[in-house]
Amino acid sequence: MTQARFSPIRRAMVLAAGLGQRMRPITDTLPKPLVRIGGKAMLDHALDRLAEAGVADAVVNVHHLAAQIEGHVAGRAQPRITISDERAELLETGGGVKKALPLLGAEPFFHVNSDSLWSETGPSNMAAMAARWDAAGMDMLLLLARREGSVGFDGRGDFFRGDDGLLTRRGSAESAPYVYAGVAIMKPELFADTPDGPFSLNLLFDRAIATGRLHGLVLDGQWLHVGTPEAITPAEAAFAEAARVPRQRVHA
Repeated sequence: MTQARFSPIRRAMVLAAGLGQRMRPITDTLPKPLVRIGGKAMLDHALDRLAEAGVADAVVNVHHLAAQIEGHVAGRAQPRITISDERAELLETGGGVKKALPLLGAEPFFHVNSDSLWSETGPSNMAAMAARWDAAGMDMLLLLARREGSVGFDGRGDFFRGDDGLLTRRGSAESAPYVYAGVAIMKPELFADTPDGPFSLNLLFDRAIATGRLHGLVLDGQWLHVGTPEAITPAEAAFAEAARVPRQRVHA
């Protein structure tokens, strides 16, 4: 793993608290973020890529089989880990961040689903996001996967993307070309007027769309949607194929 020399985004929130119900029976005894793909846990793929992009500190939330997650990340130095404990109540993708805001600080941060996975053969996608981030013109920047060609995904897509990078919802359209790949950069002040308790990040997506400040960057690589036990084998195959391609690396 090669760490970037500098990134304007130095902190991250990594979501590792979900129940992983569609991944049962595996997740009856193993939290989904610790399911191994391509030789390591999905959580480690996320944390390693954050470190490579220059992120120094990550907050990891825990709920389901929390002790296993805590033990797994204990002692990790790149990035340094702080636990946000949600054992008492699962707070979803937005509420979990709001609880962790005192740990994240006042600067924009990465928001990462711990099971967000892709085969990366080119430069770091997270470093590319950090380089593209423009706080003056954006409230959020999402990493997008192409619906066509993604592994294990059979949905209709989430977003349309304009030439200027601005995103709009699929709405009533039959399909949309892009899927949210589970990685975003966002500002902490977006959570100032949000509900207490559980809520979805979709609330903030829609607010940013309404103000013309939700942007997207298209993933360079193949997105792997590992939602069920049956999706593990094709994801492993995609990683094996990507490993045959020499990777180009850049420093942010």
